[in-house]
Amino acid sequence: MKINGERLATLAVFPSMMTVPDCVVVSSNKLGHGHGEAKFYIASKDEMYSFYGGEKFNAKCFMLKSDLIAYMDAIKNEYFEPSQEYSKKDELPRLWGERMQMLQGLDDVIFFNIADQYQIVGPRGYINSSDSGYQIIRQIALPLVSYIYVEKVGLESDPLFYWKLFVDFETIWEKQNGPLVFNYGKMKDAKPSSAKPGQESETMKIISARNGQGKYREQLLAQCPYCPFTMIADERLLIASHIKPWAACTKREKTDPYNGYILSPLYDKLFDRGFITFTEKRHVILSEFISPYTWKQINLKDGALIKALPMDEKRIKYLKFHHQSVFKGSYEE
Repeated sequence: MKINGERLATLAVFPSMMTVPDCVVVSSNKLGHGHGEAKFYIASKDEMYSFYGGEKFNAKCFMLKSDLIAYMDAIKNEYFEPSQEYSKKDELPRLWGERMQMLQGLDDVIFFNIADQYQIVGPRGYINSSDSGYQIIRQIALPLVSYIYVEKVGLESDPLFYWKLFVDFETIWEKQNGPLVFNYGKMKDAKPSSAKPGQESETMKIISARNGQGKYREQLLAQCPYCPFTMIADERLLIASHIKPWAACTKREKTDPYNGYILSPLYDKLFDRGFITFTEKRHVILSEFISPYTWKQINLKDGALIKALPMDEKRIKYLKFHHQSVFKGSYEE
C-alpha cells in the first residue's frame, strides 16, 4: 500500500478482527450507560505482543481519511435506521452528518499511537490512547456492529500499523431479523404473500432477495447461469450473492440483479466476508487475512483471471463499494 507517496510492504496481518465494544465508544453511540473506558480489549496478551511488540509497547498506527469516509457511507443505514437501542439513537442521523463533515476536514493520513495496558492483570491484552486519531474511532464507530482490521507494514525494524474500520453487515441483519438461514432450493420459511398469483409484494421481493431467492435470483441466474470459478450450473448448489452488502443497500439496490454474482458456497463465503474481490478486468484479488497455505488448498492465486465473471458498468459501481468497505486488505486501483 502507499501512504504519502511511499509504498509500504505488508509484513503481517493481525489474526483476528477487533470488534468495537460498547465500553470504547462515546456516550451517544453506547448501548449501555456510562461514558466509556477507552481501553480496548483486542486479543490475548501473547497474540498482542507477538504482533505489536513486547510488554509495554507503544505502537505507531495510522488510518486513511478515504477509509473513514467509506466506513461512514457503509454504516449510514445503521445511523438512520438503527438495529440496536443506542442511547441517543434519535440523534444519530444528525450526528452522521456532523461526523462526515468532520472527517472531510482531516488530513489524508491520520497517525496515532497506541500503548499496552500492561498494568491490567491477567491474560487479556488491552490497548489505549489519548491521541486524536484513536478518539475518532470512539466517536464514529457503532458498537458490536463495527470492527477493525490491522496490517503491520513497512520495515520490521520500525513498523507502522494500518487500521481500517469495517461494518459487520451480517450482525446488523441478525439484530434486525434473527439468524440468517440460506435455503438452496425454495424459500421454505417465507410468510404467505397477499399479492395476486404470479406477483410478489414489494416486501416479499426484498425478503426473497436477501435470502438469494425469488425474482432477484431468477434475474441473476439469467445473467450468470453458473459459478465463474467452478462452472457449476446446478441451481441447487449456487448462491445469489450481493456485491454491495444487504445492510448497506437502498431498497432498489437490494433487488437489483446487477448488484450480485452467482457463486458456489465456498466462493460466496470468501466474497461475502471480503476475503476476495475483483478488478474491473476480472482479476481476483486475495486478502492476506487468509493464509498462503489455505489459498493453496483452495487452489486460488492472487491476480488470476476469472474469464467467466460477468462485468459491466453497473457491477463496477457496486464493486467500488466492495473494494472500499468489504475487502479485507488494501485495494489499489
